[in-house]
This record gives sequence, C-alpha cells and structure tokens, in this order.
Amino acid sequence: MTITLDGHDLTIEKVVKVARENESIAVHPDAIKKIQKCRDLLEDKIEKGEIMYGVNTGIGELSEVVLTQEQVKKYQRYLIYSHAAGYGKPMPIEVVRAAILSRINCHCHGHSGLRPVIVKTLEEMLNKGVTPIMCEKGSVGACGDLSPMAQMALVPMGEGEAFYKGERLPAKEAMERAEIPTIVYEARDGLATINGANVIAGLGALEIYDAECWIKNSEIVAAMTLEVLNANMKAYDERLQRVRGYPGALDSCENIRQITEGSQLLAQKGKKIQDSYSLRSTPQVVGAARDALKWARYMIEIELNGAADNPTFFPEEGLVLTGANFQGTPMAFALELLGIAITTVCVLSERRVNRMMNPHLSMGLPAFLTKGAGMFSGLMLSQYTAGALICENRILSHPAATGSIPAAADQEDFVSMGMTTALKTKQIIDNAQAVLAVEFMAGAQAIDFRKPINPSKGIQAAHDVIRKHVDHLEEDRPLYGDINKLKEVVESGEILEAVEKAVGTLK
Repeated sequence: MTITLDGHDLTIEKVVKVARENESIAVHPDAIKKIQKCRDLLEDKIEKGEIMYGVNTGIGELSEVVLTQEQVKKYQRYLIYSHAAGYGKPMPIEVVRAAILSRINCHCHGHSGLRPVIVKTLEEMLNKGVTPIMCEKGSVGACGDLSPMAQMALVPMGEGEAFYKGERLPAKEAMERAEIPTIVYEARDGLATINGANVIAGLGALEIYDAECWIKNSEIVAAMTLEVLNANMKAYDERLQRVRGYPGALDSCENIRQITEGSQLLAQKGKKIQDSYSLRSTPQVVGAARDALKWARYMIEIELNGAADNPTFFPEEGLVLTGANFQGTPMAFALELLGIAITTVCVLSERRVNRMMNPHLSMGLPAFLTKGAGMFSGLMLSQYTAGALICENRILSHPAATGSIPAAADQEDFVSMGMTTALKTKQIIDNAQAVLAVEFMAGAQAIDFRKPINPSKGIQAAHDVIRKHVDHLEEDRPLYGDINKLKEVVESGEILEAVEKAVGTLK
C-alpha cells in the first residue's frame, strides 16, 4: 500500500515500511500545490532583486556575499559539490531511504522554496530503488546533515554514486537504469534539498523502532531469569507500581506478570523474603527506559512532520524568515537519553546473568551453568562478553550533544553534533542486542537444569526459539557462534513474536 506524504502523520512505523520494506510513496497533490506556490513567491522575489540567504548569497560566513544573476544559476551545483565532504563507509540503505523520506515530508509543507520537480525526483528515487551513497561521518547536526545530504543531492544531478538492484554504480548509470530523468538545480533547489537534520531524523526513527522491540525482549529475558531463580514476585504486584505512578513501570510490570503467568518454577517454595535489586528493580528501571523511549518517539515524530529549513518561506504572507530550524539538538537530546536508558537496562541484564552463574546466588543451579564445573567452564566467558559490551556502551553514553565545535569562521558557532549521537546510539542498540542474547542463552541453560519443573507458557515459547538455534551446553564448546546467532535472533523479533503468540500482545 502506497504511503501518501503531506507533511503530517508520518510515523516511525511508516518510516520503517518505506526504509526497510520498500513501501512506495506518493506526494499528495495538495502538497505539490503548496510547493509550487512557495516557489512562485521565491521567483517573484528573485525577479524583484531581493536579497535572500542561500538563494542569491553565499552561506555561512559567506552569507554577506551577494551573487550576480549569472552566479545564482550556477551556485546551487557548486554548493552541493562543496558540501559533499564526508568520510567513512556508506550508510546502510535503510538509513538513506529514511533520510530521503524525512526530507520529502519536510518539503510537503511548502515552506522550502524549491521546485516541485526536485521533490518528484526524490520520490521516484525511493520508489524505484535508487539509493545514494552517503558517508556515515561528517555531519555536525546543524545547518542540517549537510555533508551526507549533499552526497544524496549529487544523485538527482546524475553525479556521485548510488546503489541500484544490489550494485554500486555511478549515479548517472543508476538513474538511467531506473529511467529517472536527471535534473539541473536552479536557485534555492540545492540548499533546500540538503538543509535539514534528516539523516538524524531517519536514523533516529529506525533506532526508536528497534529500541521498542528490544525493551520487550528485555522484559522477556528478565522474566526468564526470575523464573529460574524462583524470584519473590511480590515485587511485581501492580499495587506497588501504582502507588508510585510511573506509567512505564506499570506497563513493564504488567508485561512480566503476563509472561510468567502459570509458571511452575515460580510456584516453588524456598523464596527469599526480599530479592536483590537486579531481580526486584526491573519494573522501575525498565519502566524508566520505557518512559524515556516515549519521549524520544515524541521528539523524533515532531521532526518527521516539521518544516526544518533555512530560510523558511511563508507564501501566504509573502515573507521570508531566516533562523535555525535545521538544528539537530532536539533529536540529539532524545537519542542521548535513549542510549543512556538502554545501557542502564543492559547493566541489569548482566547482573542477573551473574546471579545465574554464581552458585552462591543461583538458588541451586550448578556453577556457571555446567554439570562439570572445574573440567568445564560453562557459560563463564559469556558473562565477560556482556561485561565488555556494557563497558563500551557506557563510554558511548557519554554525550556528544554537549560537544559543539564552532565552524564556518564562527558564523556557525554552535552545532548539535546530533549525527554523532545518532551513530553511537545505533552502536549501543547493536551491543545491547548481544547483551540480551547472553542472558537468553544462560536462561535457557538454566531452564534445562530445572526440568522437569516447567516454566510459564511464555518462557517455554522463548526457550523453544532459543533451542531451535542454539543447543544445550552439555560440555564446553566455542560459544562465539552461539552468541552471534542468538543476537541475530533477538534482533529479528523471533523470540518476541513467539512469546506474544503464547501469552498475547505485550504493552
């Protein structure tokens, strides 16, 4: 089903549909009319000789340089050339597609001043699968993601490089194969194509989608550990969370109760009067992460549906305003918090793994979850891996959003560094999938040792998926393959899907 863009109602789920599932898009006819109306205003002002930033002036510190009429025609091409100054490996195709989608939706408001043909060309590139090569690094997240977006903007001109049907091609060839006419940028077109924090927005949207799945997986694996350690579930009584009032904690607690319902493991005697923090604090900690994630979604979806450009044109009032709507700071703050939240939940996961490994804390499980401790080391070293990943995530949680380095001869003397935030948050999430994989592997091993006492339906469903991909550890073997495979399984959502099929949809 085609997703129609009009500047409003672009959700994170729609971004995922287009970016990952190649859903087609269409720009609403009313949006095209708005874009044309705005363009008419710009051309009228050019005709009258009005001075407008980035149209008939240079940019940054060169904004006081007024261009001749002849220079205006050539300037947009040179602007794209000069800004395509990134470094590093190409961004994933899904990130580039998400960024282009975000930029198109910004233009749909009719405040950018570019010609409709630019928007229609970008629409065709998405629909026909021409994906520009954009280097990962080089954006400082103010004046938008200029460097990667400039690499994107080369492709409509038939310059630069693009992926097309699995091949990396010169852009001209990719556009020809896809039968998309190339264009020549005219006044304002080039700057309007690149002047927003759309890579941060697109990547941030994908990260939030993945984080929401990850949070549910963190609750499933927490429930698994609670069952094998015969936790005191009084800590998960709804009344405890309700008297404090955090909505995330209420949802997390409800999910864990739903997953563990009917567990024979939790019906055993011999519980402690009060468990350790890592066992009884899960609703409060994961709940806080859930609340942080809600705010991050709120901020990113504002950006996805906003008009982020400079200058900004107001056709109804015949007005042009310059400002800083390209600033990535709002999204940088949201993604910094997201990274901190995920890292914190990972710490809980590793501490629960420790309790399963340590025979003094594991409620009767064998040391390091192996029958032959001494001869065998069992899952001992998998905990090391989780620890290493958490250490890395803690370093990555150091904020980039406070790291402004002035640019453009101090005209751009504050920048958001939001792209650095987005990139490190992506790595945090990737590491976090592996941290949960370690706990899932340990939890499944522990369930095997608890037989014939059965876990809940939800945890049995999770165990069945794990055992489909990773065998019980009867005697020591190299575990790197198991950890890497299980990380992919966690990331894919297969465990979550199986659990929800068994116990119903989680919040």
